Amino acid sequence: MNTLKKTLSLVAALGMMLSFTACGDSSSTGNAGSTDSKAAESKAEESKADTEGKTAINVYAFTDEVPKMVTKYLDTHPEDAAKYYMNDTQVPTTDGLYQPALDKALEDKGVDMFAAEAAFVLKYTKGEGSKYAAAYEDLGIDLSKVTSAEIAQYTVDIGTNPDGKLVGLGYQATGGAFIYRRSIAQDVFGTDDPATVQKEVGPGWVQFFKAAEKLKAKGYGIVSGDGDIWHAIENSSQSGWVVDDKLVIDPKREEFLDLSKKLMDGGYHNDTEDWSDNWKADMGGKGEKGILGFFGPAWLINYTMSENVGGTKVGEGTYGDWAVCEPPVGFFWGGTWVLGTKDSQVKDVVGRIIEWITLDTSETGLQYMWANGTFDEKKATKDCVASGVVMKKSDGKVDILGGQNMFDVFIPANTYANGKNLTPYDEDINKLWRDQVRQYSAGKKSREDALKDFKQAVADKLDIATD
Repeated sequence: MNTLKKTLSLVAALGMMLSFTACGDSSSTGNAGSTDSKAAESKAEESKADTEGKTAINVYAFTDEVPKMVTKYLDTHPEDAAKYYMNDTQVPTTDGLYQPALDKALEDKGVDMFAAEAAFVLKYTKGEGSKYAAAYEDLGIDLSKVTSAEIAQYTVDIGTNPDGKLVGLGYQATGGAFIYRRSIAQDVFGTDDPATVQKEVGPGWVQFFKAAEKLKAKGYGIVSGDGDIWHAIENSSQSGWVVDDKLVIDPKREEFLDLSKKLMDGGYHNDTEDWSDNWKADMGGKGEKGILGFFGPAWLINYTMSENVGGTKVGEGTYGDWAVCEPPVGFFWGGTWVLGTKDSQVKDVVGRIIEWITLDTSETGLQYMWANGTFDEKKATKDCVASGVVMKKSDGKVDILGGQNMFDVFIPANTYANGKNLTPYDEDINKLWRDQVRQYSAGKKSREDALKDFKQAVADKLDIATD
């Protein structure tokens, strides 16, 4: 596959970041007290003692999530902790920093295990970066557990390389649901029961817009902005953006032009952009008009909505006024895959760690801890995991959803997710597409011009044929 035309001029920033990561905190000054200095020296000595005589496991990640998992593994497996320690490098994905840093480290054979998110994971499982990824079987991972653990198929599809070898798995399950306000459903539909609301908003977009009209009559919007339906459309399409090095606009993705304009023209939303302050305000019921719902996986509830609903207890803001049901169309959104490297000198322990994170269905495995909120005692958050076996034996009741067991909805949601329509170009092309759609729905250009300008933008930015 052709490479991106775009040249990332990040050498200086990268060098500073890698230097900082390698050297650690060197912020001591001549004004620091002797007590602080002695504490720092003591900490350094303790760290040295922890690693002396042990072999490093070099881990690259874009947040502290995977490093925390490796730490937990070593804390609970003293036989490996006696021989190994983690040397982690965390580089954020903002401003495109993570991939260049990871690529250089992979080229220098300085990585044993790394994380890749949905937006770019295909580069490392199927694209140019797959040359670095070790097959799970070569790491000693028991592949029979993929079936016995009932791992969501889309995560397997995404993590399989061009030779048919599994090289990556996600630990989360990110199949999507429709997350709706109970009070608004009760007011408009006469019930907040998930089975009934599901039939009101779907299946399909025709039924969805019938619900939007009912909500409008009562002064509500059905979603906050057109971005709320985009992920459902993007990941339910049959084709990805690029096939045989040519741009393909799947009919479902092209329909987003019409659905976005329908939302705008009908006044069915608050016209926010996802991740904006106004979008988050709608989660707390503080927008221009009350919004029925959002499309998303469990992580959207746990890590985004929970921070924006205006409270932490039932009755505060919109906390507890939410529920989930199956969406009009099945989709997934996001997720992080973990991979080992062919050049690693510690493949055995990397294999054990990855298997513990992704395939261990016991109560001492990461999957069970993650699903039941026992991984981090300080923040007991329940989340959906890749293993259907673990999900079925776990308690998914959460207060933010009024005590609903969210796993009842998210387990079937994962079976509808399709992982075969991703490409390594998605992050760039999605931005170009969303921009053109918004200009069309706002009446700033015609449908024909939006499509023409989108193709031109893709041709200008990427080495991809558009005709």
